[in-house]
Amino acid sequence: MTAGVFLYSFYDLSSIAIRIFMLCYIPQRHSPTTAMSWLLAIYFWPWMGFLLYIAFGSTALPRERIERHEALLRSLTADKATFRRILDDESHWLPEELVRFGALGKKLGDMCITTGNSFLLIDREEDFLNKLCADIDGAKESVHLLYYIFALDSMTERLFASLEGAAARGAECRLLVDALGAKPFLKKDASRLRSSGVRVEKALPPGLFRRTATTARYDLRNHRKIAVIDGRIGYTGSHNVTEPSYGGKAGGRLWKDLTLRLTGPVVLQLQGVFMEDWYVETRELLPTEQVFPRPERTGQAIVQTVPSGPSYPWQNYQRLVVAALHGAKKRVVITTPYLIPDDELLHALETAALGDVRIQLVIPERSDQFLVGSAAKAYFDVLLDMGVEIYLFQENILHSKTMTVDHSLAFLGTSNFDIRSFALNFELNLVLYGTEETSAIRMAQERYIAESRRLTAEEWNGRPRVLRVVHGVTKLFSPLL
Repeated sequence: MTAGVFLYSFYDLSSIAIRIFMLCYIPQRHSPTTAMSWLLAIYFWPWMGFLLYIAFGSTALPRERIERHEALLRSLTADKATFRRILDDESHWLPEELVRFGALGKKLGDMCITTGNSFLLIDREEDFLNKLCADIDGAKESVHLLYYIFALDSMTERLFASLEGAAARGAECRLLVDALGAKPFLKKDASRLRSSGVRVEKALPPGLFRRTATTARYDLRNHRKIAVIDGRIGYTGSHNVTEPSYGGKAGGRLWKDLTLRLTGPVVLQLQGVFMEDWYVETRELLPTEQVFPRPERTGQAIVQTVPSGPSYPWQNYQRLVVAALHGAKKRVVITTPYLIPDDELLHALETAALGDVRIQLVIPERSDQFLVGSAAKAYFDVLLDMGVEIYLFQENILHSKTMTVDHSLAFLGTSNFDIRSFALNFELNLVLYGTEETSAIRMAQERYIAESRRLTAEEWNGRPRVLRVVHGVTKLFSPLL
């Protein structure tokens, strides 16, 4: 037997063995939809599919990461766990359906509804950076930042200077960035901040084909965006720390984001999420007396923080979105750059539409990611058949992740409406209760709709056949994207 014949025979037999083994193994570990996508890939490319599954197939976190999180919670005594309770839950005066919804959010994310907050909605990158820098320039005790993308460029240079100034004044400055999203910064520019006294750490360092002490798979990412200054001012939303073209990533098109600048008790919840992530990555327990000052009421806004990610037993944000859709009565508006709905979300949208709820979906006409954008378009047929109004945002990249339900419930945060954000990424979203809170988000959504064109069923049905094929094929792999 020649070497060529032996290698061919080995590949052929091993491919059959891989198919049989994975057919028995994968359905026990995943939902039917996800299992079918993996098995389809393995059927056509046994070895490549097998290696990809080893790298990306498991969403379970390593035991050490889970133990670090549990150790943090054990170390916080009842009187120190301020960030989890903040104040007594004050949702009792809300309408019954919102009280129940708030209770669901608390059970999922372990953080209650807070009152006495105020917020400012920021939709321009320069405004976001200017306000954040001004707050850091006034920091006295601590500056805590957690971002997926963190870059040094012409717009963010001032932020670097503000951090250096705060550290020089004696404020404790801590920066946690995603190891993959902020990889260029970590390689080139992190040393500048470290040399000035800023603590810089990376979250979820990737390990291809191997599990590190705290990382399950290469593409599990910390997608959160948090800034907390002195435990009294907080920021979260979709803005990353970079100029709005993201380095020309999408041919010079600009990212359109939304961020909330917050004061009030909810800021301590943001601080708590940062504290947990910092501890898991560094094993450093922050001094609770210092980083959790006594909460102060600064307004009337009612806000709840809901963190999500693979460390939770449920897909927290997905559960909240589905519950909100089932409770909708008149109108729902969703804005997201990436849309890959799972079956539960599709059924919730269909149920709402059957109940005569007007559903408006705003997404970019041209996505910055081909596979994700193509997979999203594969769902347009079923969405249009439901009666969902699809608006295609023109020219730039709509990156804001929002949802409003009727006139009393709104969501804003870091999570896209796709399977990856629901199940794989560490995300952070805020739930806003009340008409004033919801109207602020709805006004931004109305601007997005005005800058979009509505897609009709007639136009979509007339698309070229080759696009139908491309969309159909990418849809098969949507549970893996």
